[in-house]
Amino acid sequence: MRHFLTLADFSKDEILEILNIAKKLKSEVKAGKYSNILANQTLGMIFEKNSTRTRVSFETGIYQLGGYGIFLSSNDTQLGRGEPIKDTARVLSSMVDLIMMRTHAHTRLEEFAAYSSVPLINGLSDDFHPMQLLADYLTMQECGKDKNPIVAYIGDGNNMAHSWLMLAAKLGFELRIASPKDYAVDKKILKRAEEFAKISGAKIILSENPKEAIANADVVTTDTWASMGQESEKETRKAAFKDYCVDSALMSIAKSDAIFLHCLPAYRGQEVSEEVLESPQSKIFQEAENRLHAQKGVMVWLHQNR
Repeated sequence: MRHFLTLADFSKDEILEILNIAKKLKSEVKAGKYSNILANQTLGMIFEKNSTRTRVSFETGIYQLGGYGIFLSSNDTQLGRGEPIKDTARVLSSMVDLIMMRTHAHTRLEEFAAYSSVPLINGLSDDFHPMQLLADYLTMQECGKDKNPIVAYIGDGNNMAHSWLMLAAKLGFELRIASPKDYAVDKKILKRAEEFAKISGAKIILSENPKEAIANADVVTTDTWASMGQESEKETRKAAFKDYCVDSALMSIAKSDAIFLHCLPAYRGQEVSEEVLESPQSKIFQEAENRLHAQKGVMVWLHQNR
């Protein structure tokens, strides 16, 4: 049985296989057809962090596959009252067929997976957001930006940056990350990505200069400067990231046909300008929709590889 906690646990072939399933399922939906591959299957969805895209895409996805989703917030479960994760994992996994968890510390996912008898999917943790990266790469494929791309990530060295590290390191493309000195990616995660890169041929470049990172890039991406749980740091972070806004001037340094991605929600005028978000280069809503199809691909793949 396999879990889906981080892209580090999957080979290049497996990642592309999941995306091929996602593309097939998306084409079926566009043709007005729905697969019943997960008929009578139940997805338990644990949300310890708020969500729009993750909840709607998973709930819609399991429904389109013939199954049923159960939404569980911290207020709805005994986890919110201090029940040990291992107890909830054993109980819940005895009643459902798949579990998605959106949480804080990545160690919570790892502990849950250790005691779960069904596949666990990472809907987001403080360290990784792998489902978003599958949607991002699916968007890159659809836009013809998946052939030896140069990807520039501008901003906080957070779970999105970590997930880009893993995707690049597994698939073998060039990734440039520009972050302020005190907001760089986690060194342990970077080291692991560099080990994978030695095998795949990926090129990983870190800098503090967004102009250097974005020069001649095929894909430009960023994330909010203050993620959930960092609200108290908002003003400090705004000052630290003031030169990291992806505006038209910065975007002009990338290739003329470069695309812009953002996991959303976006704070216009901070990490990205209104003009870039609303430009033809912006593929953020295509990217958002692809969360649905990528996650369906993961659920089907996990079901087929039990």
